[in-house]
Amino acid sequence: MDSGAKTNRQIQEIMHQVECKRDFQCYMSGFKDLCKIKDIGMPDSVRCLSKGPENCEYSFAFGDSYFCKCPLRVYIAKNFKK
Repeated sequence: MDSGAKTNRQIQEIMHQVECKRDFQCYMSGFKDLCKIKDIGMPDSVRCLSKGPENCEYSFAFGDSYFCKCPLRVYIAKNFKK
């Protein structure tokens, strides 16, 4: 199995495991409609840099920052550096 097929399979598995109020727009847009994040090395979350993170079902506050724990968004950040 090539890496593209493996990646697509992993993305599909994530999408089947979570609900998304935005209908997986990050994936459906070809990774063009992505919230702004910064990967700071945490395995299951990324730092949210978008405006209004408190409105996102996958965000959580820690200190003076918000973090995203959406499995698909974290996967995209970690594997595609986006």
